[in-house]
Amino acid sequence: MPSSAQPPFKAEVVGSLLRPAAIFEARDARAQGRASAEELWAVETKAVEDAVALQRSVGLKVCTDGEFRRRHWFMDFIERIDGVGFEGSLPTRFHNEGGDIEFAPPRVVVNGKLRRSQPLSVHHFEGLKPIAERAGLVPKQPIPSPTLLHFRGGRAGIDSTAYPDLKEFFADLAKVYREEIAALYAAGCRYVQIDETNLPFLCDPKMREGAKARGEDPEALPRTYVALLNDCLRDVPDDMTVGIHMCRGNHESAWAAEGAYDPVAELAFGGIDVDALFLEYDSPRAGSFAPLKYLGKGKTAVLGLVTTKKGALETKDELKRRIDEAARATPLSQLALSPQCGFASTIRGNALTPDEQKRKLELVVEVARDVWG
Repeated sequence: MPSSAQPPFKAEVVGSLLRPAAIFEARDARAQGRASAEELWAVETKAVEDAVALQRSVGLKVCTDGEFRRRHWFMDFIERIDGVGFEGSLPTRFHNEGGDIEFAPPRVVVNGKLRRSQPLSVHHFEGLKPIAERAGLVPKQPIPSPTLLHFRGGRAGIDSTAYPDLKEFFADLAKVYREEIAALYAAGCRYVQIDETNLPFLCDPKMREGAKARGEDPEALPRTYVALLNDCLRDVPDDMTVGIHMCRGNHESAWAAEGAYDPVAELAFGGIDVDALFLEYDSPRAGSFAPLKYLGKGKTAVLGLVTTKKGALETKDELKRRIDEAARATPLSQLALSPQCGFASTIRGNALTPDEQKRKLELVVEVARDVWG
C-alpha cells in the first residue's frame, strides 16, 4: 500500500473545479479576436494558482489544475489525437432530478490512423507542476479514457479503410496513450487519473441496449475495454500512481447513466492495472457496496460519497456510516474518500456555489482525518 505521503491519499479530489468568471471573459475575448492565446493562458494560469491555493487551504495533499484550460472533460484531449473528430451527437440523454435535459454528448469518430503528433495533456501538466510544487502539493493529471474512441461510435464510427481490423485500431490507440503517459512521466508527473465513463455506462440497461443497437455485444465490451486499458498502462513506471475514475456522466448537475457496478465489477475492480478506483457512490443510482468484494489486493477504492451535483452538504455522521458500510465489503485500509466527480466536467459547471464547493472539499478532508487519522 502507498505510504501516507504518496498517492492515492485518504482525502482526494477528482478533477474539475468551478471556473471563475475571468476564464469565461478571457475565452470570449479570445474567440472574438480581442485576446491572444498567450493572454488567455496567463488568465488561466492565475486561475490555476487560485485553484491550487483553494485545494491547499482545505487540507488536501493533492491538487489538479481544476481543468481550467479545458472547455470539456474529454474533447480538448481527444481532438489532439491525429485521426479523431466529432460528428453530430449521441442519442444518449442526460437527466437531472426533474427529468431529461436538452443535452446530448458529441459522437466521436475515427477518420484516419491514430497517432500522437503533439502533446495531449502534457502542456497542461507543465503549467500545473510548478504551482503545485510551490504549494507543497502532489499534482495529479486527469486524462479521458481511451474507451471513448470506441464506445461512442462503435464499429460504424471507425473508418474501415483506416482500420479494416479493429485489433489494429485498439493497438494504435493504446500506443497513443502509452506515448502520452511516458511524456507526462518525463515532464515530472507521478500521478495520473483516467476518467472512464463507458464501463459504468455498461451497468445501465438502457446503455447496454444502445450498445446492441450499434452492433456491439455489451457482455463482451467490458473485457475488451479492460484489455485496452491494461495495454495503455503496460509500461507505467513503478513510481507513477494511476487511478481510474468510474463516472456515470456529469454535466451541469445532470447524469447520463444509472445502475450498480455489478455487471463490470469483477473484471474492472480486480482486473484493471491501476492503484486506485474512484467510484461514484453519492446516490442510490450507484447500487450497494457489495461489488467492492472484487477489489484487487493492494488497490484503493476511493469512495465518491460527497456529491458535486448539488450544494446541500452531507453530514459527517452520514459519511462515516457509509464508510463503515463499505468496510464490510472490503478492508477499511483499502478505502479512501473523495467527491463523487468533478465540480465542472463541462465548462459551465454544476449547480452549486464556490463556497459550497469549498465546504464539500473541507468535509472530505475532515472526515478522512477522523476515519484514517
